[in-house]
Amino acid sequence: MSIEPVLDPHKLVKELDGRHLIDGELVPARNGRNFDVLNPATGKVIAQAAEGDADDVDFAVSVAKKAQKDWANRPARERGKLVAECGRILTQHVEELGRMVALESGKALRTESRVEASVLADMFTFFGGLASELKGETIPFNPNMMTLTTREPVGVVGAIIPWNVPLLLMAIKVAPALVAGNTVVVKSAEDTPFTVLRVCQIMQQVLPKGVLNILSGFGPGCGGPLVAHKDVKKVSFTGSVETGRTVYRAAAEKLIPVTLELGGKSPMIVMGDADLDKAIAGAIGGMRFTRQGQSCTASSRILVHESLHDEFVSRLLAKVNTLKMGDPLDEETDIGTIINRKQRDKVCGYIEIGEQEGATKNELSALPTDPALTDGMFVRPVVFTNVKPDARIAREEIFGPVACVFRFKTFDEAIELANDSDFGLAATVWTKDLKTALTATKRLEAGFVQVNQNLVVQPNLSYGGVKLSGLGKEASLESMLEHFTHKKTIIMNME
Repeated sequence: MSIEPVLDPHKLVKELDGRHLIDGELVPARNGRNFDVLNPATGKVIAQAAEGDADDVDFAVSVAKKAQKDWANRPARERGKLVAECGRILTQHVEELGRMVALESGKALRTESRVEASVLADMFTFFGGLASELKGETIPFNPNMMTLTTREPVGVVGAIIPWNVPLLLMAIKVAPALVAGNTVVVKSAEDTPFTVLRVCQIMQQVLPKGVLNILSGFGPGCGGPLVAHKDVKKVSFTGSVETGRTVYRAAAEKLIPVTLELGGKSPMIVMGDADLDKAIAGAIGGMRFTRQGQSCTASSRILVHESLHDEFVSRLLAKVNTLKMGDPLDEETDIGTIINRKQRDKVCGYIEIGEQEGATKNELSALPTDPALTDGMFVRPVVFTNVKPDARIAREEIFGPVACVFRFKTFDEAIELANDSDFGLAATVWTKDLKTALTATKRLEAGFVQVNQNLVVQPNLSYGGVKLSGLGKEASLESMLEHFTHKKTIIMNME
């Protein structure tokens, strides 16, 4: 039966109220418990999500394990065609999914949520086309022996996703895992469970039962049992460094592979010869102000050459001031909300710390005046200047609309400041000089480096960090081969 797009997100979340998706069916939590999910723009409950625990995990994993053998035995290109077909169908639901994620995450529909829904569909289409690349090698080991390698799936994959870009980050885990012949159990973020549940429901029109399952719940009660389950053979996690360490320790007990995409404190270097118009637009986009700064790759440390510093700051502040905060579902809104009260309090706490540390606070834009949004999790963007390099706001990930601008004199000083961080996820450099650009890309300690642009994660661009920003790569052929298959060596004696 075909699932038609529904453009009323309030109606959709009510239809998914209190449900997991296991073995192709929407089912309640086995313990009968649910938890409230709020609209962060209003503070009101939109629906309840099923509160999964170890029993739900065990059920979902057992179903996935049973389905995995038949799924792996299908020709790789057949699996790829089915995953690509999921991408085609999801393209028809872009508007629906964009509205859903705007409702539950607080991200503005026009600037963020609709774009994310489009990339979701593209990611499934992209990986579906890579199925033929699941190939091994022949090895010239001995003329009397035929020696070759094959790629085989790892089994059941546990995928744990965050709330900031749930659609994209689910896709870069689920799509390559499925194409490689694995089955997947997703644990959604407790703040944004419904849109990803809807995606999995839509995909059931194409996929065999049990191949893709999704649970909602909290980390200790649902995520922990998923990582620890004996039949989960691979974990892919995106989230905080602290939780990433917990996941890594649990996976180490079972000696299973883990992909970790963790935090960031990404630098943006603006050289004296940079195109100022492009650099300012890059700072606004790179800082993800329209996502309220809730991005691991946010360019939260902006390093500007002293010859451009004052003009850059003046123009940046003026531009951010024009961004409109408001209802995420309103087409005129540029900036939505922080995800929840706890995160809002954390961000506001860092803003207070920045002032206490002596930095100059520039508070921008304006809070919405609509009475219906009075209890929403809105925080005005803040750009700090006169920041000390060792200040907490310069070193710790805030995950909010807070940027620090620094002044530098020389290229070497800029590189040293950029690398002076425990994180190493992303970095950008803005210059017209080719030698400067190439030298910077070589010296910057980050896994995702761009010159004169600040793109978000895209299909076929290998994505992942170094240092505390994580382990492994995502969104590319490399991620499918290295993280969702294992290599088997076969030697046949011909004598």
